[in-house]
Amino acid sequence: LCGSVRGLAAGPEAHFGFQSVTEAERREKIYQVFESVAKKYDVMNDSMTLGIHRVWKDILVHKMNPSPGTLLLDVAGGTGDIAFRFINYVRSIRERQLQRRLKHHQNLSWQEIFESYQADKSKSLGDSQVVVCDINKEMLKVGKQKAEHLGYSEGLSWVLGDAEELPFDDDKFDVYTIAFGIRNVTRIDLALQEAYRVLKPGGRFLCLEFSHVSNPLLSRLYDLYSFQVIPVLGEVIAGDWKSYQYLVESIRRFPPQEELKAMIEDAGFLKVDYQNLNSGIVAIHSGFKL
Repeated sequence: LCGSVRGLAAGPEAHFGFQSVTEAERREKIYQVFESVAKKYDVMNDSMTLGIHRVWKDILVHKMNPSPGTLLLDVAGGTGDIAFRFINYVRSIRERQLQRRLKHHQNLSWQEIFESYQADKSKSLGDSQVVVCDINKEMLKVGKQKAEHLGYSEGLSWVLGDAEELPFDDDKFDVYTIAFGIRNVTRIDLALQEAYRVLKPGGRFLCLEFSHVSNPLLSRLYDLYSFQVIPVLGEVIAGDWKSYQYLVESIRRFPPQEELKAMIEDAGFLKVDYQNLNSGIVAIHSGFKL
């Protein structure tokens, strides 16, 4: 009885990797993990996935297929990878639209063509915007530094916020993305409800996350690599064995594809499906607020 009372006082139970902790402890520990890995996060992603994470993120943005005018919320997107891809994608669409329009105006003078081109060029995103929301100040700091270094500023904003309690109005965004972030959320159900709340009717939810490998042989090799290699890489590259041990364990504890699909449907999304990449090492889940 005393043990039960103590458990209630400490708060609901959760998991930090393979450890059992309270929800409050989990939130604090995860914050510390990403505070610790922020500066080496991109280097470690390349090392852990042999650079394939870049392809996975490209596939996510192509699946999104945003058009000029799209308002995107990228949650847990601190280092800006999805945001920068979104901007590049929309810019390329705008550029193609501009080229097509200029072809249809070949009877204009050179001056008129130049002025038209410059006017459109100044709005290369066509009113598209991406808001990057992350709970971790250090991750946002790294993302802002990358944006400045790479020359991204138009249509991009950074917000400190919690996926379980987003600081945005209802029905605000056209698309919500979360890439390699949802498994670090303590209450996935609350995060999904918040995603549904902030999306406009007709809006789309897209989640890219490590998942469960379907091929038994590949699964064994993947486990070997994950538990024997990744923490060592974490120690060698970032001087942080424990954080990368947690990241591996968090992947194994994450719900499999069908279970996550059911959770997304429970939050109210319709037309929910998923696409496995690399035999299920990662999966992209998609749903609509209809």
